[in-house]
Amino acid sequence: MNSSTYKFYQNPDLVTLCDNKARWNLPEFRRMSFRNLHRINRYGIFLRSDLVLALENQQDLAIQQIPLVKKMLEHNSFCSLVVVKDQSILFERYADDFPDTQPHSIQSISKMFLNLFIGELVENGLLDLEKTISEYLPDIGSGYANASLQSVLNMDIQNQYSEDYLDPFSSSYLQETAIGWRLPSENSTEQTNKEFLNNVKAIDGVGLENNTGQALYKSSNSDVLSLLLEKVSDQSLREWLLSAVEAAGFEDGLHMGTDRTGMPTLSGGGSLIARDLARLGLLFARRGEGVNNRRSGSTSFIDKTLTNPGPKYMKLKRGPPSEDDFVRYSNQIMVGKNWIGHGGYGGQYLLINMLTGVVAAFYSVLETPSATDVEFKTNIVLMLEEISNQTYQNE
Repeated sequence: MNSSTYKFYQNPDLVTLCDNKARWNLPEFRRMSFRNLHRINRYGIFLRSDLVLALENQQDLAIQQIPLVKKMLEHNSFCSLVVVKDQSILFERYADDFPDTQPHSIQSISKMFLNLFIGELVENGLLDLEKTISEYLPDIGSGYANASLQSVLNMDIQNQYSEDYLDPFSSSYLQETAIGWRLPSENSTEQTNKEFLNNVKAIDGVGLENNTGQALYKSSNSDVLSLLLEKVSDQSLREWLLSAVEAAGFEDGLHMGTDRTGMPTLSGGGSLIARDLARLGLLFARRGEGVNNRRSGSTSFIDKTLTNPGPKYMKLKRGPPSEDDFVRYSNQIMVGKNWIGHGGYGGQYLLINMLTGVVAAFYSVLETPSATDVEFKTNIVLMLEEISNQTYQNE
């Protein structure tokens, strides 16, 4: 039998269907898909630590009495909430259909790894944040060539790459072919992520400078930084990730999606169980100090991220208007009053209070067409902020 006559069909999870989304990202499939994206995406790696950061269960019942906690735990999108401090689990709740051993996509929380890795290079004098991207990546396209490293870290440039989740033809959706989250369209070839990034262009007649005062969020920024990181350090992204996994002491491990060449998708390819997401937060709370005297990240860079925030990212309504209401974007991290963290597409958030040391990790899956809901996202941040502001007495 001639091989050209063999019957076959396209992988159904990865076929682009209605609303220009792959099937896994349609509302009716999304809740299960976010738990299985590490299996659904076409390529990936798994990294596990030899040493596990021990966490002792010392639940503080005061947390469940917070009104926003009650509200969010009852929401039909809820999956899990884990609150930790030092080596204590202060609160841990899971939805009925979400076991505590279940990995879950962390989407853009993956970007926080870049703060650790870039910070190390800056501290060691291997990166100058004022240099342009093309000084490190000469093949990069016009969408990044003349941008400073600092502006890319801060989501503070403009170019033709768009990330509007309400627009199904936004660049961020189109990039999914390059990172193995959907199949190429008929009669087209699959680009590598590097090829995709090198083809991002500047807006005709407009420079890269962002004069709006608002962060222009682009996941391509994070992937460009990944290319730069690997080239400057002469160390693979896999090695960088393994160093963070082993410093954080994950009990399960990090699933990380890649492109066809094996380039990890640090812009959004990670999956972790909820307690390991909290352990990632604890690594930041300790300013890079890991288990068994291991390190990942730079204390000074993390502190500068908190104290020198970048452009405005979102506004939180707490009462009378105040500058403290704004969450800003700095060094691949979202920065609030006394806290750092990051959100993820579809309903995840990791928040680390750098004063109290409390870390709160939240998983949920929004089943709206765009996987977004501004009020819900705001409530997540306000809830985690309120939780983390408290000084808990463990029992």
